[in-house]
Amino acid sequence: MMSNERWSMEGATALVTGGSKGIGRAIVEELARFGVAVHTCCRHEEELNVVLNKWKNMNLRVTGSICDVSKHAEREKLMDEVQTIFNGKLDILVNNAGTTGTAWKPATQMTSEGYSFLMATNFESCFHLSKLAHPFLKASGRGSVVFISSIVATGAFTEGLAVHSSTKGAMNQLAKGLACEWAGDMIRVNCVAPGFIETRLSKVVADNDEFYKQIKSRIPLRRFGKPEEVASIVAFLCLPAASFITGDVIHVDGGHTINLS
Repeated sequence: MMSNERWSMEGATALVTGGSKGIGRAIVEELARFGVAVHTCCRHEEELNVVLNKWKNMNLRVTGSICDVSKHAEREKLMDEVQTIFNGKLDILVNNAGTTGTAWKPATQMTSEGYSFLMATNFESCFHLSKLAHPFLKASGRGSVVFISSIVATGAFTEGLAVHSSTKGAMNQLAKGLACEWAGDMIRVNCVAPGFIETRLSKVVADNDEFYKQIKSRIPLRRFGKPEEVASIVAFLCLPAASFITGDVIHVDGGHTINLS
């Protein structure tokens, strides 16, 4: 393979869940700039239409649909749409959609409904969509799956994230298991684990000045990351140049996880 081909994704197809804002939006734009035809989804039609118009003006090949990934039937409908749009060809799946729930809560205050919603959105959707995409990724001959995990799967960072961090830890283990199971199908599976990134969700931290300073003091680079800094690692993992990387969890956290002791 020529060196320029190793760094090209021109003509590839991708599904990125939760692509209307934050890290997901940055991933959609990063892949599309590499020449990838991207389909994305979100729960809110108005929000989706705004970004689709923006991407159209940027001459990026992006389509989208409404989907609540916490719901089994909607995940199946989404994959049917992707199959139709890309004529059964899918090279990349990025399971990005996720949530911390309605609020950070101690485990003793977590309701069964809250637990089920977190598991369905963060972990169950990740497994189910990967399973649904498997035949199309296998047919590609160069399938790449990337899960957007989190550094909270590495340790207990703050109170109220016990269940959320568990979904991310399960995601990391799923990636390792699928990487082994699907290697023979020429499908690579990896996790990207962001640290504190400047998104709407991180505003909860930034608004608490004392907590914000405490967190930032433990990050060797002394700042929060940007969504595009996560997106670039996702794109790299999908490139032919990353063809020998599978079953890995890559932290994008400014060094946070090496400075926890």
